[in-house]
Formats: sequence, structure tokens, C-alpha cells
Amino acid sequence: MILVTSAGGKAGRAVIAALVARGIAARAFARSAAHSEALKGIGAADVAIGALDDDAALLRAMQDIDAVYHICPNASPHEVAYADAVIAAAEAAEVPRLVYHSVLHPQIETMPHHFAKMRVEEMLFSSELNFTILQPTAYMQNILGERERMTTEGLYRVPYPVETMLSLVDLDDVAAAAARVLTEDGHAFATYELVGTAPLDQNEIAATFAAALGREVRAEAESVKAWQARARIDGMDEHTVTVLTKMFVSYAGDGLKGNPNVLGWLLGRKPTTLAEFAARVAVQPKA
Repeated sequence: MILVTSAGGKAGRAVIAALVARGIAARAFARSAAHSEALKGIGAADVAIGALDDDAALLRAMQDIDAVYHICPNASPHEVAYADAVIAAAEAAEVPRLVYHSVLHPQIETMPHHFAKMRVEEMLFSSELNFTILQPTAYMQNILGERERMTTEGLYRVPYPVETMLSLVDLDDVAAAAARVLTEDGHAFATYELVGTAPLDQNEIAATFAAALGREVRAEAESVKAWQARARIDGMDEHTVTVLTKMFVSYAGDGLKGNPNVLGWLLGRKPTTLAEFAARVAVQPKA
């Protein structure tokens, strides 16, 4: 049985689905019981409810567990505290393996949510656990926030220059790699960068979706202030607005560039290309 934390999020759901596809039982750890039905619907064998700072709930969830896949909620201000609690519970429960869902280039101090993950990696080095660290780059799925605009207006809008170079990865590939690392020997104390594409600029991303959608799509930069205003209208909290703003500024300066070789080795095939992803989602119903 594999325990997946923050299982109600898109990464947690993807990892559970990948484990189920391999015939592996997964226990979902979610903050709210409202996620239970959906998690069982994708095949979770069990759902444990609790917060990531609830020591007793974590310890209960880790009983009879073969490995933990730890994901912190995106841009959480409690990344380090949550990881401290998860690591302590895993040590107390004598869990044989912990795999940590980190991020590509956690060394970048100008992105606080990246830098916090490097602090967690450091904690793992000092722990008694058999651990593996996975470092995925930005998900292709993040582009889907602009899917309707691309379809109706032919516009792909980003809060950084269109020349910004980003390496992307299909979340399904991340989940498949996670499932392999969780269930196979030979990955102890490894750190793997999970990158699906060479760096792409935003014009290339727009052109790729244009080909899949069968219509012209143009990339356009919007100001960070305009993005902030929309995010607040949509109900985003101020901490997340601040963290993502710093990420966009970092992207504008340096991009986020990686290499797909490691992911290809883990998958035993080439990672999903952006063209393959765009073709797949172009025919899927809108969420």
C-alpha cells in the first residue's frame, strides 16, 4: 500500500491513477472528506482524512504502508513545517521508503516556493529515511487555463515576455515515473529531474496549440499587475499571488530550462512532447 499526501490535488490524483494502473493499492491522504468520493472513483483503495500538521492523523495514515509519496499543496507557506511532520511520522511508523515531490531547480532563491523545497530536500538528507527526490518542471496541464481563450479568441496569454524559455512536462509522465520509483528497487537516495521538453518559448507553445486546435493562436504577454488583478478577482489569496508573482519575474529573467534525458530513462520511452499533449487535450471535453 502506497500513501499519497495532498491526494485531492491534480498531482496527487495523477499519482494515484498511475499506481492503480500498475495494480498497486493506494491510500489517499486528504484534508477534507469532500475529496473521498472522487479519490475512490479513480481507484484509491482507502482515504485517510487529516491535515499535514496533524501528527496523530499522519501516524494513523502511515500504518501498514510500504512507501509514502509526499506532495505539499502548491505555493504553501507551510512547506517546511508540513514536511517536518511527514518525515517525523514516516520515521516513527518505520515506513520503508519516502518519495518527495520537489521541483526543478529548487536552488532558485528568488522563487520562494522553489527555495522552500530545497530546505525540505536538506531535511531528507538528515533523516533516517530511504528517500528519493523527484524534481518536475512546469506542467503542460498549466497551459489549459488558457485553453478557452485559445479556442475562442486565438490568444495565449502569459504574465511574462513571449520570448521566455520554459521546459515543460506532462503530469501523466511525472506520475508514471513516480509510480515506478515507488514500486521498484534501485532508487534510494537518488534525485531525478523530471523534464519533458527542451526549453520552448511562448510563441512555440502557441504555435503547437494552434496546430492541434486547427486555428491561429498568438502568444501575448500581459503585465504582472493585470495578472494580479485577475487572480484576486478569481479569489486567489495574497500569499499565493505574491509567490506566483515572484515566479513570473524569475521566469522573465531566466526562464526555467531542463533536459528530458532522465525522465526518458525512467519511463523507458521518450517523454510526451508538447505536440502530443496538445493533440490529446484538443479532443477532450472541457473540464
